[in-house]
Amino acid sequence: MSTPFPFTAVVGQDDLRLALLLNAVSPAVGGVLVRGEKGTAKSTAVRALSALMPEVDVVSGCRFSCDPDSPDPGCPDGPHAPGAFASRPARMVELPVGASEDRLVGALDIERALAEGVKAFEPGLLADAHRGILYVDEVNLLHDHLVDLLLDAAAMGASYVEREGVSVRHAARFLLVGTMNPEEGELRPQLLDRFGLTVEVAASREPDQRVEVVRRRLAYDDDPAGFAARWADEEAAVRARIVAARELLPSVRLGDGALRQIAATCAAFEVDGMRADIVMARTATALAAWAGRTEVLAEDVRQAALLALPHRRRRNPFDAPGLDEDKLDETLEEFGGPDGDGHDGGGDDDPDPGPGGGPGGQPEPDDAPQGDGDAAARPEAGEGGEPQPSGGAGDQSPARAAEPFRTKVLSVPGLGEGAAGRRSRARTEHGRTIGARRPRGALTKLHLAATVQAAAPHQRARGRSGPGLVVRRDDLRQASREGREGNLVLFVVDASGSMAARQRMSAVKGAVLSLLLDAYQRRDKVGLVTFRGSAADVALPPTSSVDAAAVRLESLPTGGRTPLAAGLLRAHEVLRVERLRDPARRPLVVVVTDGRATGGPEPVALAGRAARLFAADGTASVVVDCESGPVRLGLAGRLAGELGGTAVTLDELRADSIAGLVKDVQATRRAA
Repeated sequence: MSTPFPFTAVVGQDDLRLALLLNAVSPAVGGVLVRGEKGTAKSTAVRALSALMPEVDVVSGCRFSCDPDSPDPGCPDGPHAPGAFASRPARMVELPVGASEDRLVGALDIERALAEGVKAFEPGLLADAHRGILYVDEVNLLHDHLVDLLLDAAAMGASYVEREGVSVRHAARFLLVGTMNPEEGELRPQLLDRFGLTVEVAASREPDQRVEVVRRRLAYDDDPAGFAARWADEEAAVRARIVAARELLPSVRLGDGALRQIAATCAAFEVDGMRADIVMARTATALAAWAGRTEVLAEDVRQAALLALPHRRRRNPFDAPGLDEDKLDETLEEFGGPDGDGHDGGGDDDPDPGPGGGPGGQPEPDDAPQGDGDAAARPEAGEGGEPQPSGGAGDQSPARAAEPFRTKVLSVPGLGEGAAGRRSRARTEHGRTIGARRPRGALTKLHLAATVQAAAPHQRARGRSGPGLVVRRDDLRQASREGREGNLVLFVVDASGSMAARQRMSAVKGAVLSLLLDAYQRRDKVGLVTFRGSAADVALPPTSSVDAAAVRLESLPTGGRTPLAAGLLRAHEVLRVERLRDPARRPLVVVVTDGRATGGPEPVALAGRAARLFAADGTASVVVDCESGPVRLGLAGRLAGELGGTAVTLDELRADSIAGLVKDVQATRRAA
């Protein structure tokens, strides 16, 4: 077994380490979501935490880690006889992003259940994580059906496996820890709210701190066991402090003054629901226990707010997480209680230093985050990078986007087989049943009627004599299901001088922003190609981060000629490369333009030839016509015809008529 990097050797990242330690003290806090760029010790710190967790007592031989003092009465391995137990380290179970449903919740042997009536159940990762840590790296990329299962287990503290009337239930209470890079896409609001605390991490820009990162990493890579041995005393001290804080926790008093501050803070920042109040109360109590106190102070409430509220006050994916600390201090001061809970958090009342020397047991600021030593700068734009001024003196400063609005669904015609999402029809593992087939590999969704139908003619030949149906593997039928998939929505935006009028470009950006919000809700990938002057640029390569697309859109400059053909050709190349990377994900091209083409020889003919490439590939497309004024040339409509798609005006983008776009696309395809 490999030696993990010691938790106390992780340099810096005070908030991250404190949040993890508070959950170790009080698992009721509800877990941690760690957001940040690459190479910032997110995964290293989480994996190192398991070595600090106190051991747990479990019933001997129980696959579901039942507590011997209060075993689960419904445990599939029960009932348990009293007395027999063993101690073992708390587990840290990793959930891969691509895991199957059976791997997460467990697998039931359908063949034995039907033929013998036996509940032959193989536990999954939720059972392994019970009374331990469930860690999901890149949690924002987790498939929706796995997210739903996690939400159910987190809400009920139990996992249910049900297949055609056969049901198995077992306890599943775990500390949920997730890490993510926001540039790769945001997290569903329902799952986001399930994390008790959230932490933003970034690599240090101080050379001395980065030197310490590299020094420790190289020392660990050269001799992991020796490096861990040098930190053994610090690890033991933190482990003992966690145990002491757990023992002190029931004695910590959460006074009325602190409760008033918690309620006032949650109300002031307009967080949804009551979960934030409860998490803040539990976090403040854990902070007091970690500091060795039996009373919650205002400084505990303040720190709890900074950890528990930032991810709960976002109203849409484009809102930046975080809290206004001045407003937080004003609220705490205004509602400071007269019973001793209303301290201002300053002075000498800070939690005493722990083994690392800093507040709450964290290292001093001269340390730096452990990682690979490289500053993980945020990805720049793709092939062309950020759009460069190419229109000369005609360039104009970026216009602000108009208010976004709700759009109707733009779908890709036909039936796909792409990643789970909410946009276009697709064959999926989840959804309505549309038929049955022989299983390819392991059976995941049984079609009971088709299975019985396949087995029925062979009962006499198989010597059936009792009431049970004699079922063999060849009889099993997999249910074919239809659900929804996510698509690649590639925006091709005209940023030329003909689009540069401020009010007009503001409306265009507002429309694209509205479609980006829709793409976020439907779990799409998005990309952004812009064209102006003499060239086209990939402002954003295909990504799951609509945040990044919104930022690039907001800063999009305008001016110059209209190289429509260059924009379409660059978009076609982006799709060609993306098909090689993700062939199952179907694209939808949204061209935002007034249809004009200028610059170079025969610009209109070149644009027509470029558009016909999309029609030849069968790529679904929509042209958002931005032409305005009493006299309209209808150029965008002609472009839509060349693309084999349909056109809609900016005004129609808000109207119900956009709901007919899918039918229009399909009708155009059939007519062709």
